[in-house]
Parts: sequence; structure tokens; C-alpha cells
Amino acid sequence: MVDRRDSAVGEQGPGGGKRAARAAEKAPGDAAASKLAVGQSRTALVRRARRINRELAEVYPYAHPELDFENPFQLLVATVLSAQTTDLRVNQTTPALFAKYPGPEDLAAANPEEVEEILRPCGFFRAKTRSVMGLSKALVEDYGGEVPGRLEELVKLPGVGRKTAFVVLGNAFGRPGITVDTHFQRLVRRWQWTEQTDPDKIEAEVGALFPKKEWTDLSHHVIWHGRRICHARKPACGACPIAPLCPAYGEGETDPEKARKLLKYEKGGFPGQRLKPPQSYLDAGGKPAPPLGAA
Repeated sequence: MVDRRDSAVGEQGPGGGKRAARAAEKAPGDAAASKLAVGQSRTALVRRARRINRELAEVYPYAHPELDFENPFQLLVATVLSAQTTDLRVNQTTPALFAKYPGPEDLAAANPEEVEEILRPCGFFRAKTRSVMGLSKALVEDYGGEVPGRLEELVKLPGVGRKTAFVVLGNAFGRPGITVDTHFQRLVRRWQWTEQTDPDKIEAEVGALFPKKEWTDLSHHVIWHGRRICHARKPACGACPIAPLCPAYGEGETDPEKARKLLKYEKGGFPGQRLKPPQSYLDAGGKPAPPLGAA
């Protein structure tokens, strides 16, 4: 997701290395950072949150859903399959699935054991088989084989919750929604945008900080940052372009050189998660992921 000029944050895309360098120079010390958001007003919170999103938009101008799909049905199935596994593993698995079962009619009438064998690499393959076959049957019986474009209808489908529904609405139908996955939850709490732990409450509180039209792109920016730089166990604080704005600065590695070694995907010079990423990502130096079984 690479130009090998440098593995520093942003070197491969717009707003590159200079942004990372400025962040490293201006990054607050641990004590100052921990006080950054303490006692802030609502107005200050909104301004800081929106500035972080603007900064991330410069770092990830090519951010996109990291599941390969060509239509709403493929995105819906892929998102259901992505539970408890990586988007990369899903992307390596779905080509065989969609080649054999290109539409909901095909998957609804499939032999469960054959579907299970295809989905085995995704983990929890029996439960996921029931979900994707169940939602395919529901699409055929209740929606004429078409994926509905409304939240209220999507969440009625087997295996589809609000997170999955918003992924589909935002990326297949262009209808704004916030995707509260594990990365999103972790980062918005680190940034003190919310103290909630329930995904629905996180969605509501964070959504209130931004115009609705920004929700889908906001989700991409936050999730991309969580996957590439602001990791769960060891954030790359010293290579983070929003360090001056982060109340949690110092929880991870602050040395710039050591932090760069923690960067993932295109920021670290490695392949991304999609086998067929958008052209804008490739133009920014991103590399497509290898297919299943590739050396």
C-alpha cells in the first residue's frame, strides 16, 4: 500500500516526510501529552478531533475499504467473513468463493460443505458459512436478490450488525456511516473523543463531533491509522504525524528510528491487504497483496 524512498510516515504519499519530521520535532513530552485533553471544553474537543481527521486525510489521501469487492453483494459477504480475521485473509479467500458462487442465488443454493471448505482459511468457517448462505437466501426471498440500501433492512440479514451495515452503506451506496471496529474503538478512546466502550454509544458520540457527510471517510482515516501506526500493543508514537494532537503520546515507542521499524503496510514498505487495490493507492506507492498460497 511502495516507493522505497523512505519508510517514514507519509514519505510515499502527499504530505510525506516533512509532516512526520514536524510531528517528531513538536511531539509533546509524556507529561504534557497526558494533560492535553484534560478539562477541555466541548468546542476544544470538536476542534481537535476535526483537526486530527484533516491531518489523517493528508497522510492517507488514498484511504479506502480494504476488502476487495466489485458490487454490494461481494462487499456484504466479505465484511461478514472479516469477523475475527484479517481483511487480507478474506481477500485471499473470496476470489474462489465468488468464482463459484457469483450471486446470492448461487450461494443460497450451494452445498454447505463445499462452501465451508472454501471458507476454511477465514476461521470460524462453519458459522460463517451459515451466515453468508443465510443472508444470501434472505436476499433472494425478501429482496429479489438485491442488497438493500437501508440500515433497517441490512441489520435484519443473518450475520449483519450495524458495523457491517455501515461498511456496505458507506462504500457500496455512498451513504455516510461510522464503522466502529476494534481499531476505531481503540483510537477514539486514546484520543479522548469518547470514554464509551459500547460500539453503538461510541458511534453516537464520535458522530456528533463531525458533519455526517464526513463519517465514512473519517472511519477509513482512523482505521488506516490504527492498522499502520497507532497499533494496539506498541504504537509508533515517534513516527506519528498527529503526535502533537494526541493525549496518549508516549504510550508507544517515541524514538523516531525505532518507531519507523514498527510501521505496517505501505508506511513500512510492505504490501497492503487488497489483491486489487484502487489505482489511487497504487499511484501513492502501495503494493497489492499476494494471492492465497503465493510464496
